[in-house]
Amino acid sequence: MKKIVFPIILLLVLIISACSNGTKDKEKGTAAKEETQKTITYQSENGPIKVPAHPKRVVLLSGYTGNVLSLGVNVVGADTWSKNNPTFKEKLKDAQEVSEDNVEKIISLKPDLIIGLSTTKNLDKFKKIAPTVTYTWGKVDYLTQHVEIGKLLNKEKEAKEWVDDFKKRAQEDGDEIRAKIGENTTVSVIESYGKDLYVYGDNWARGTEILYQSMKLKMPEKVKEKALKAGYYTLSSEVLPEFAGDYIILSKYSDADTSFQKTESYKNIPAVKNHHVFEMEGNGASFNDPITLEKQLKFFEKSFLGK
Repeated sequence: MKKIVFPIILLLVLIISACSNGTKDKEKGTAAKEETQKTITYQSENGPIKVPAHPKRVVLLSGYTGNVLSLGVNVVGADTWSKNNPTFKEKLKDAQEVSEDNVEKIISLKPDLIIGLSTTKNLDKFKKIAPTVTYTWGKVDYLTQHVEIGKLLNKEKEAKEWVDDFKKRAQEDGDEIRAKIGENTTVSVIESYGKDLYVYGDNWARGTEILYQSMKLKMPEKVKEKALKAGYYTLSSEVLPEFAGDYIILSKYSDADTSFQKTESYKNIPAVKNHHVFEMEGNGASFNDPITLEKQLKFFEKSFLGK
């Protein structure tokens, strides 16, 4: 009799255990589903919009790729400039290159959030694929923009913490640099792109926000006159000396025409003679997100302070 009863009891225990595990698995699945479906309301430029509380598959049709990546959110699709940015190469290795014209490709990526610009085409189509949020480029400053993206991704606390910390470090570096080179020493940010030369104001990436806004370094009067309001100004090599500061940050693309550096007018610029020209990789310098800003801050620390 005992031989018969024991297997029956064992069978009952196994059945109860299986049912219990099945219930737990079902509960886990339900919880995961609820987590995926949970939304928050984000106050966008165009009004309130429901977005995922924890987005897992973001498509970017804008220049905010580094902001999203820095907050640890997965990007499945990004614009050409972001994909070709060496700073993002590792983090975007599994992401697809997308554009506003390729709606079908974006559908295939199954995004749960799309971020674009107010000027992005096909927005009506994208809104049918996933919640789509747009920003007007330059409407707010670069640090406020990061906090906004933090709000969108439900990571406002992390975004604010980074902003506060970065501002503090950049300002401290600025104090140290000005103490070393002089309060009235000027700095120009010039870029060599293709066959053209540009000089930049205080809010056009290439490190300008750090140098002029955070570090309080001075720009030459000629730069202030021509580039501060517009953001940038196109130069010819002949007038370059007029825009050169005591220090020059030279953003250079690998395929740029740099023949101007062989001219006598360039060689006779005081900053060039004094070895005060710091060359920075142009590709990727046109972004002003946390990943790029951290890279640029290190470049300035090394260039000016030898850190």
